Amino acid sequence: MSAAGLAVGAPVESAAEGLRRSRRQRRARRTAVLALLAGLVVVLAGSALMLGEFRLSLGRVLGALAGADDPSAHFIVVELRLPRLLLGMLVGVAFGLAGALFQSVLRNPLASPDILGISQGASAGAVAALLLGGLSGAAVSGAALAGGAVVGLLLYAVAWRGGMAGHRVVLAGIGVAYVCTSVVGYLLTRSEVQQAQVALLWMTGSLAQADWSAVRLLGLALVALVPVAALLARGLGLLLLGDDLAAGLGLRPELVRAGVIATGIALACAATAAAGPVAFVAFVAAPIARRLLGDGSSALAESALVGVVMVVGADVVAQHLLPADMSVPVGVVTGAVGGPYLIWLMATGGRRTT
Repeated sequence: MSAAGLAVGAPVESAAEGLRRSRRQRRARRTAVLALLAGLVVVLAGSALMLGEFRLSLGRVLGALAGADDPSAHFIVVELRLPRLLLGMLVGVAFGLAGALFQSVLRNPLASPDILGISQGASAGAVAALLLGGLSGAAVSGAALAGGAVVGLLLYAVAWRGGMAGHRVVLAGIGVAYVCTSVVGYLLTRSEVQQAQVALLWMTGSLAQADWSAVRLLGLALVALVPVAALLARGLGLLLLGDDLAAGLGLRPELVRAGVIATGIALACAATAAAGPVAFVAFVAAPIARRLLGDGSSALAESALVGVVMVVGADVVAQHLLPADMSVPVGVVTGAVGGPYLIWLMATGGRRTT
């Protein structure tokens, strides 16, 4: 090979090697982040099953899960604590995925069910069912699901104008959220005190109503929705490169965007119907996941695991680490932690960009 050939080939080979090294580093970091988050989930799950008024050893918990002949441990673990743990995990997955989908497809960190009015719409539906219809259980969950779905359709109707622009959806969502909040406030002021207390508990976000039927319903919803989110992940990654480039690669941006938003709405509605509007989980799960990864990818799997850590961890704190007379719903803890974290994230992010 001539000297000129070496001079031209060396930079190309060096660039290719650098690209391969960068990809290996990203894969290694992602594997480490997934392993860390999975480890945290295991630790929190073990704590949730062991701690309580009747504390159990790890051996008794594992024995109860394996079907050992220990009636008291079986009742405490399988009938009382395990449904609450599994519901919290499923809620965390649903909210984490919903937030990541919204924020990625709309390219706006404010795009989450908390801001877009979807959680407020679900709350309005549930509160109406509780206070006007006197309903409970699955009927309230169905009303919450319907309320969130109506808000999602309304967002499409209001924000669609030559495409789903991120800022337009966020602004429309904020307006819808205020309307739904006003509806909830009106219903609460016209209700009896005891009814209002039940509605307020649900609106805070709580796992206290967890049972196997709620776990099954939300589990079935995620079995249908998580594969859809996974199928849309590739198209979502192309959308992050820009609509023109995505269209040049054979993607239909508006169709993919509509599918991603519809899936995010369904995930948020299902989670809210199961546990109420647990604050800040969908809002901050994706930013935390991207910060751990150190890149701007959609981070769907990582966001889902961060959501699980947030919900289960907050429930452990709410049940076992606060004084007995200060027991609070899980949504109070996530709100107390999520708000300051979001402020810190914005402050540190601003310093990095200056």
